[in-house]
Amino acid sequence: MDADGNLYCTLSGPRGQQTPVSIFRIDRDFQMRPFAREILNATGLAFDREGYLYCSSRAEGTVYRISPAGAVTTYAEGMGIATGLAFDEYGNLFVGDRSGSIFKIAPGGEIFVHATLESSMAAYHLAMLDDGTLLVSAPTTASHDVIHAVSPDGEVSVYFRGLGRPQGMAVDVKGNVFIAASFAGRRGIVRITPQKQASLAVSGPNLIGLCFTEDGTAALAARDALFHIDLQTEGRPLF
Repeated sequence: MDADGNLYCTLSGPRGQQTPVSIFRIDRDFQMRPFAREILNATGLAFDREGYLYCSSRAEGTVYRISPAGAVTTYAEGMGIATGLAFDEYGNLFVGDRSGSIFKIAPGGEIFVHATLESSMAAYHLAMLDDGTLLVSAPTTASHDVIHAVSPDGEVSVYFRGLGRPQGMAVDVKGNVFIAASFAGRRGIVRITPQKQASLAVSGPNLIGLCFTEDGTAALAARDALFHIDLQTEGRPLF
């Protein structure tokens, strides 16, 4: 979601297969328009302070920078199987390489390995808490997957355990984490409070991610559709 309330989503396609449009923009009047093309397997999205959109390509290991007008340039390469993206308040961009690394790209372009995790069978999905803690979900073959917490210094700990195939996340202003996952045998959007109490907020078998809009609602991503639902929740500001 950009500062003007427009929603952006990727059409990734099978690995190595080019889709006609890589990123769509859905305006506030629900009109969908092509925004960017020729990004192979476009995956994660994140906005910076200046309104530029960043997109990862899991096939190329590249992060692209896209202007508000849709002009695409290469921002960073060599990111492995690049998936989730998230910015911190200092303008550092974190990139999840599902083969086992979390990269940190400083505003000046320097690249560091911020943390190392177990590889994921699907993707790393990233979200940032107010205190600078980076949350990472990574579906594995385990029956009780975790959300990892990575401190600003790169220390890794378990934030929550007990999810099935956890994927996209979003954080609200109260610090609740909403994540697409299975919990207690049911699939949907799980709400995890700062006290680590979990409950199913939305039921849906094919949900893979979400983001909050500016009016207390949320956009939910499924495998082949986007849904709009009133969660009466205000999303965390990007910065």
